[in-house]
Amino acid sequence: MGFLQWFVMAALALVVFVVQLVAFVDAVRRPDKGYRAEGRVPKAGWLAILAFAAALGFLGLPQGWMRGGFMFGSFLNIIAVAPAIIYWVSLRPRLQPYGTGNKPRGPQSGW
Repeated sequence: MGFLQWFVMAALALVVFVVQLVAFVDAVRRPDKGYRAEGRVPKAGWLAILAFAAALGFLGLPQGWMRGGFMFGSFLNIIAVAPAIIYWVSLRPRLQPYGTGNKPRGPQSGW
């Protein structure tokens, strides 16, 4: 594998890992009532799935110039990106009306 091919694969692996990690952080921030209202899998289940996917994404990052080792990591990334994509496309839009669970701090003023 040439340097350019390795660089492109490493960049793609990094992007996939970031997508997985941001999906996990976003899922943590969403309130539990949104998950319960939207149905099938509870918040703890989604957090477990997304954490496992992010761990596989981390393992899929390139370790160096090893021959053959990076191909297995690419396979892990292909498998692990699926839950993150499902979260972003299917569940997150339905959870957005519930907010992030953060309560406003300090006095609230209005007109």
